[in-house]
Amino acid sequence: MSLTPQISQSSPLKVGIVGTGYAAQRRAETFLQDERSQLCLVTGHTPEKLSNFCQLYSVSACETWEELVTDKNIDLVVICTINRDHGKIAKAALKAGKHIIIEYPLSLDFTEASELLTLAQENGNLLHIEHIEILGGMHQAIRQHLPELGTVFLGRYTTIDSKHPAPHYWTYHHQMFGFPFKAALPRIHRFTDLFGKVNTINCHDRYWEAEKSEYYKAFLCKAQLQFKNGLIADIIYGKGETFVESDRSWELYGDQGKIIFSGMEGKLITKSGTKPIELESRRGLFAKDTTLVLDHLFEGKPLYLQPESSLYALKVAEAALQSARLGETVKIS
Repeated sequence: MSLTPQISQSSPLKVGIVGTGYAAQRRAETFLQDERSQLCLVTGHTPEKLSNFCQLYSVSACETWEELVTDKNIDLVVICTINRDHGKIAKAALKAGKHIIIEYPLSLDFTEASELLTLAQENGNLLHIEHIEILGGMHQAIRQHLPELGTVFLGRYTTIDSKHPAPHYWTYHHQMFGFPFKAALPRIHRFTDLFGKVNTINCHDRYWEAEKSEYYKAFLCKAQLQFKNGLIADIIYGKGETFVESDRSWELYGDQGKIIFSGMEGKLITKSGTKPIELESRRGLFAKDTTLVLDHLFEGKPLYLQPESSLYALKVAEAALQSARLGETVKIS
């Protein structure tokens, strides 16, 4: 979605943030350092964290997100809170005529996400869904070296996060976090961004529940995606105390070469030999994403990602959920 700049340099963009966690802090720092923006309001779930955030960044607090998104002085709402609430906050903000930056996913419900994108387009408001993994060095390095692999026919992407004990945190809560492949949408989005449309998906999931609690101790999700171009991709995502150690790896096999990443160390293997792939630090990606949004609003520069791309990844994640519940392969229309 393109947006003609509507904000003059003489009028700083007035910003409100929903959330007080890591992403919200990095956003706040960037807005405070950029003369094109003015951080005005913030709200959060925990009074103590909200108070500390306001003191640290010299910003006023709102008691509720409803109050923040309807404040007539706010131009841009940044949504950095639990996944469960993304959709309803975005809807209220768009109805109030605000521009939006939102951490993925746009919503845990694909239908609602589609409606939100339509609403933003009809209102002429920016709806930017952050995907710093797409912006990051590993994804960009793979994109750069992809032509050297020839025709890519197999991909494997594994993310295992060992936690002992599992934290009593919203990311281990069924409703607040959501279905893992929706909640951690870049697991799918990285593949759809590089390789396009998916034909079928087969998915399985398992949870280790905590006793007498809505939280779980661990989960494991595994999906196999068959792309329209013939690529077969296996995606494994798990975290919690069931896993003895963490594992983060990404492999792509082509008829001319192979790319392997283990952690942040990568290498390209072709008939001419093996060479390392150097990566930049992941630090600063939220700041970069925020600055790109300001460049877009003030100067009309293109963003690195369109919301339709994120929406399609969410559609695939919805099909993964259906497959896991039905116990069968699902075709994606």
